[in-house]
Formats: sequence, structure tokens, C-alpha cells
Amino acid sequence: MLLLGLNDISMSFADRTLFSGAELSVYEGEKIGFVGVNGSGKTTLFRLLKGELSPDGGSIHIAGGCRVGFMEQFACKDSSKTLYDEALTVFAELEEAEMRLAELHDKIDYGDSSPAVIEEMTALQESFERGGGLTYKSRTAAALGGLGFSESDLKLNTQVLSGGQRSKLQLAKLLLSEADLLLLDEPTNHLDIQSVEWLEKFLGDYRGAYIVISHDRYFLDKVTERTIELENRHIRDYKGNYTRYLALKAEDTERRQKVYDSTVKEIKRIEGIIEQQKRWNQAHNYVTIASKQKSIDRLEETLDKPEDAPEAIKFSFKAADGCGNDVLETNGLALGFDGKTLFRSVDLDIKKGERVFLIGGNGCGKTSLFRVLMGQYSADLGTFRFGARVQVGYFDQAQRGLTESKSALDEVWDAYPKMTETAVRTALAAFLFKGDDIYKLISELSGGERARVALLKLMLSGANFLLLDEPTNHLDITSCEALENALLSYDGTLFIISHDRYLINKLADRVYKLTENGAESYLGNYDYYLEKQQEAIANAPAEKPKKSEQALDYKQRKERESERRKLAGKVSRLEKRIEELDAQIAAKADELSALTDYQAAMELSEEIERLRVEQETAMEDWEQSAEALANLST
Repeated sequence: MLLLGLNDISMSFADRTLFSGAELSVYEGEKIGFVGVNGSGKTTLFRLLKGELSPDGGSIHIAGGCRVGFMEQFACKDSSKTLYDEALTVFAELEEAEMRLAELHDKIDYGDSSPAVIEEMTALQESFERGGGLTYKSRTAAALGGLGFSESDLKLNTQVLSGGQRSKLQLAKLLLSEADLLLLDEPTNHLDIQSVEWLEKFLGDYRGAYIVISHDRYFLDKVTERTIELENRHIRDYKGNYTRYLALKAEDTERRQKVYDSTVKEIKRIEGIIEQQKRWNQAHNYVTIASKQKSIDRLEETLDKPEDAPEAIKFSFKAADGCGNDVLETNGLALGFDGKTLFRSVDLDIKKGERVFLIGGNGCGKTSLFRVLMGQYSADLGTFRFGARVQVGYFDQAQRGLTESKSALDEVWDAYPKMTETAVRTALAAFLFKGDDIYKLISELSGGERARVALLKLMLSGANFLLLDEPTNHLDITSCEALENALLSYDGTLFIISHDRYLINKLADRVYKLTENGAESYLGNYDYYLEKQQEAIANAPAEKPKKSEQALDYKQRKERESERRKLAGKVSRLEKRIEELDAQIAAKADELSALTDYQAAMELSEEIERLRVEQETAMEDWEQSAEALANLST
């Protein structure tokens, strides 16, 4: 079933066209990644779909009854609610039904068991259960927990939440809304790796459709099966995740270039014939000229010149010479605030030329550790030292080293006053600051622009040991790739905090995981770290049986095991059937998208709907059986 259709959409601001002739169709269950450089118009397109803006031309069709979920800019409108209660507002109808059911139960308890009361309670109870009333509170708590909120966080008033916590709360509400189509704009911002992995699993199980804007390439590879790209004012569509999209785009670009070159060559060949015919200057030659000119006109109508790729930042880091083999050593570093320990017993040993990453949950102290190394914080315990002739360069994710009142030009020039104005302008141009952009105040720059200024200053420093705190935050994918290539060719030493698993896989020699009790070392990239984590879980000793289990006599245990096996078998069969139905629905959706015959399309749509109803019933049966199995296992 078609959920969303864009037909010939165009949109401009002032004298700049964001997109023109945009076409897009989104069907049930599709998992779509949306990519493009910063400023290309991705978020604007989402605002059009939300109805906040109207297109200059074209039409937008959203299927009747289709529930569309958006990431709201302000998630917490009622500051008197707790975090948990704010999340529950998604289920306002179920909460009201639950209150009404309680009232009806009280009536019956006090002797009012009239047919009207019984009938209302029976109907409401069925509706309540069918709508997920028995599980909505546990699902809400699970979603918040998956996004990193602790049990104590759930009691926090929304007005005291940080920006990152507010972002996670609005994401939780959106995911719980069970919309038919989700529009997710950079949902992994402010999430640590553990929360991103939870989100990946959630979206993997999500039965609705979604379009996700993200610069997290690892995340896109995990959660998308189709990629749309907004580039040079046009939307192009590719079947596959981000990595597959890159390959298909390269093939498409090469094919279009070959067709263009061949067409231009043919036009020139025909023009040569026309010139020759003109020199002969005979009447029949002019008939040939007219015929050949028509051929040129037809070819020029089909001529499609491939557009240049959007301009990307161009830079490289050059390390100062003379650093020794020992770059950084820490012994027993510990730090805490307000009586709470962030970390203790942190021992690091980083050698020349290594590319080392630091990972860990939000709030574990990664940035604070960097600030200890930079002398901004004093450690509670322990020591650290840099090696001989080590020159440290620091990228602060908050970019506190930038002066808000300075222009981009002055920010760089004041840091490196020996450079000529021409040299500074050239450097800024390589980071996409051109024309009047160089006079923009730091306070006026976007997050991505501020990051580019900070990276430029770092590049010019010549430091041979770079401490980078979330360097890919606020950068679009093109800029992330430019940064990766620069760091790959960097001949110094790297120590990087990042939740960008794509970046970690591409660069890392070693990964440190920061915990409260120290830093665990893994000699490899992120996938290696993940493999070792899974091995540790698999090899962990099994938990001892609970006393309640031990207390059961032999007969009770056998009966319970028998029931558990039956439920496990049923759950397995249902999961297999649900997967089969998913495959059938996907295949028929592909078949439907290629149909032009209306009657055949209607019949196929009905068949898809029948399969979806069967799948829905199977999912409900699976949920009940899985819950019963879980209860037996506790």
C-alpha cells in the first residue's frame, strides 16, 4: 500500500532552489535512508511533509488513515510531568480507558452490576487489551531504558532534563507512537553506542515504514534497505543500504557519463557532416543538412550532462617531527564530581603512530578524561605524562576554544598571525568558507560550520598528537569521509572519542572502553571489540537457579518444562511464519510497484492486505505466547 507520494515537488528560498521536480513513493514497511550534504534540503523536505511549509510547485499525497510520526522540535511541553509520565502521553487514550475501567470496577464492587455497566466494561476491556493496554507501561519503561535512562531518571521532572535527554525523550515518544510512517531526523545525535544499538534493534523489529536522515553510516547500513539521495536539487533512488548505495551511485554516475560522452561525440560527428555538405553547396546537400540537423536536435533533447558532485572540504594533517615512541602514559587516574566517581584506575599506554579510540556510555567520563589530559580538570588520583617532544592538538566537541564575537576569518588569522590574509582565505576556502561566508561571526555559524573552523585551526597547528572529542558530530557524510581520509594519511598519533562505528572500523588500531573501574583495552577495531564482548557474554558462567525453581518438586518441574517447550515451539513457529509473511509482502510490494494495470494493482493490493492481516494476527499470538514463555522462565 502506498503511504506517501511526492509528485514534481519544487522548493526555493530567496534565489536558491533546494529541489525541483522531486518524485518519491513510500510503501508500507519500507526502511529508507535519506542522505545528502548539509544544507541540501533534507530537513526542509520533512517540514513540507509535516505541513509546516508549502511547496512552490507539485503535490504531496499521504494515504488516508496513515499515521505519520515526526521528531518534534520541542518534546516536553508540560514541564510539570516526570520523564516517565511525559513518555506515557503517547498512550493518552489507553490511560483514559484504564481510568474508566477502574471506575467501572469500583461500581461493580459497590453493587452496581447492571447490564449497561457490564456491557460497557466488557467492550472497553476488549478494546483496551486489543490496543496494547496490558503492556504499554512496560513498553514505555523498556524504550526509555533502551535509550539509556536509569530507573531514577524516570522520576526526573522534564524541566531539568538536558538537551540530550530531551532529544532521547522525544525519540522514545516517537518510537512508541506506532505510527505507520516515521520521519527521523538525525535520531542518533546525543546517543551513546549502547543506545544506538538498542535503536537499531527496535527499528529492525518495527513493522511500520520510516525515512531516516542520518550521517551515521554504520547505523544506516544496519537499519535501511533503500536509500534516497538529495543532490544538486534532485532526488535519486537506490535499492540497498548505504554501502550498496555508494556502489550503485558510482555505477550510475559512470553510466550517465558514458551516455553523455557518446551522445556529444555523435552530435559532433553529425555536425562534421553538415559542415561538409555546406561546402558542396548543392540543392540536395541542403536537404541532407536539414535532415541531419533534426537528428542533432533529437539528440540534444536527450542530452543529460552529469552534474558535478557537491563541493567537499579538502584538507590534510601534517604532524611535527621529532616525537619519541612513548606518546601518552597514565597510571591510576581517577576523577569524580560531587562525591560520585566517574572513573578510577585508568591506565593508558599510547605509542607513536597508533590510532586509538575511547568508547563508553554517556556520562562515563570520556570528555572529562580528555580535559584532565589537557589540564582543564585536576585528577583526584593518579598521574599522566606525555612523551618527549609531543605536541598536543585538541578538538573540543563543544568548541569552547572558539570566540563567539569573532568572524571565521579573524578566528583563524588571530590563531596564526604569521599567515598572510591570502593564505588564510585559501585555507578557509578549502573548508567551504567562500565569499562573504568568511565574515560570518562564530555565533552565527551552524554546528557543522563551527566544527569546520575548529578542524581547520587544528590542521594548521602541526600537532603530532591529536585528541579529538566526537569530531564527526555535526558533519555531513561527505565531510566525515573527507575527515577520515585526512586522518588515514596523518603521520602522527590519534586518540579519539567517538560513537561513529564506521569511523572506528576504518581507523582504529586499538579501542579502550572506559568504565567506572578503569579502561579495558582491545587490540582491533569496533567489530573486533564487539566480537570480544559477545565471546565474554557467551563464556560467562550461567546464573544459579532461583530458589523458587529449586523448591519445585520433580513433578512440578516436569510439567513446567513441558509447558515451556510447547510455548517455545509455538513462538519459534510463529516467528518463522511472520518472517515468511514479511518476505511474501515485500515480494508482492515490489511486484505492485511495477504494475501499470489498475485492476491488477487493486487485486494485488488486496492480496497484500490479506497477508498483513494474517501477519498482524500472528504477531498478536506471538506476543501473548512470548509473554507467557517469559513468565514461565522467571
